[in-house]
Amino acid sequence: MFTQSKEFTKESTHDVLVIGLLKNKELDAGGAALDQLIHNQLTELKKKQLLSSDKGELRSFYTFNQAQTPTIYTIGLGDKKDLDAEVIRELVGKVGKKLKEDRVGHAAVSLDAFVTDEISLQEVAFLFGEGLELGTYEVVDYKDKSNKPDKKVEAVTFYTESNEQVVASAEEGKAYGEGTNYARTLVNTPANLLTPTDLAEEALKLSQRYDFKLEVLEEEDMKRLGMGALLAVTAGSDQPAKMIILTYQGTDKWENAIGLVGKGMTFDAGGVSLKPAAGMHEMKMDMGGAGAVLGAMETIGQLKPAVNVVAVIPSAENMINGSALKPGDVVRTMTGKTIEIRNTDAEGRLILADGVAYARQLGVDYLVDVATLTGAVIVALGDYTTGAISNNDSWMQKVNEASEAAGEWIWRLPNHKPYKKMLQTSNVADLNNSPGRAGGSITAGLFIGEFVENTPWVHLDIAGTAWQDKPTINGPAGATGVMARTLTKLVTSHAK
Repeated sequence: MFTQSKEFTKESTHDVLVIGLLKNKELDAGGAALDQLIHNQLTELKKKQLLSSDKGELRSFYTFNQAQTPTIYTIGLGDKKDLDAEVIRELVGKVGKKLKEDRVGHAAVSLDAFVTDEISLQEVAFLFGEGLELGTYEVVDYKDKSNKPDKKVEAVTFYTESNEQVVASAEEGKAYGEGTNYARTLVNTPANLLTPTDLAEEALKLSQRYDFKLEVLEEEDMKRLGMGALLAVTAGSDQPAKMIILTYQGTDKWENAIGLVGKGMTFDAGGVSLKPAAGMHEMKMDMGGAGAVLGAMETIGQLKPAVNVVAVIPSAENMINGSALKPGDVVRTMTGKTIEIRNTDAEGRLILADGVAYARQLGVDYLVDVATLTGAVIVALGDYTTGAISNNDSWMQKVNEASEAAGEWIWRLPNHKPYKKMLQTSNVADLNNSPGRAGGSITAGLFIGEFVENTPWVHLDIAGTAWQDKPTINGPAGATGVMARTLTKLVTSHAK
């Protein structure tokens, strides 16, 4: 898909050439070459302020047969001192949307204007590979497609004066984008088309594509292993639960393994503690944690880092029938700990209790769980930042660094002892699954922490960040695929 060239000429044949404009700076080599071909019209348009270098200002115009590339996009980069990875991601996302709207097949980008002292040429190429993939993503719908031709960017040529190779970096960025888009597609899929069984089928496809080891535990296996929390949640549904395990071994010896555990609640009606009808249709997104983990595994399969990873996805529906879990019930987890159910809509922490416990049993040395867990995290952090809980400062720092590199914000919440004591307020069981509204996202995370023991662990609550009601720079409304890139960055940074 990606190629690299040194010089843009009259014979350079693309549908579009993208040029970045910095404030108070000359055109880069690609822009200057084009300007010469079209008789300095770029310079004239800049003088007349018909082209803007203000950050995010996107303009397009034609070359009128002065070059084989008929269309030019200019994107304002603003002041060079303000240009960072986050800004470039936004700008590339905007370019990607425009390419999608114009149904461009072959684009070219003059890269040098995007490079700064802090952002290398390879990093810029990575961001373009990632951002073009994210920015051109479309939500799959089920409408009549007869009048909607499908076209996407199939080829990108990078122009740069440097001899440094950038294609590999762009391909790596594209892999990150593809993993995120895969997560988005899973989360956007209607719940009748993505049951726990269907989610297991998706894991099977990944295992076949990348030679992962796959294991799927059925309900009989869960009974044998004592996974009473997961079985209690699934009791209200006609769809059988699945415990999905994908294993990637990137080193000769099995050591320093990372466990990625994703909440796979393919639909959440709340159970007997029924959710309000308004907005319930969006609860197909309650498997956003599973989507993030499978999205990360998609990218890991492409990059093949020298590290060992186990993905564990407890998957079920939270529905209502005569066998459904009830408030006041007591369930026993695979660790032997008992839980009093105060709220059946606090089900994600139940299936994750058995999920993280099983991941530990598989021999992981580090754990991260990802879940659309609580509405409380939205109250605390809005829909821009993911909440985090951890039992290990150094592991938390590594997850922080991965999230910063991925451009996905997280914020660590406190785990002081009084919060933990709130979980121990049942008179009939070891734990209370819903001790109240106060500190709700903290106690929910710490509930999962009761089952990780001493394993370094980070919990990521993506209830606010997994879904956006409005389009963003990097994609349409709906699923965001959040944390797929953070998990991948974490894994690749852990590689030998």
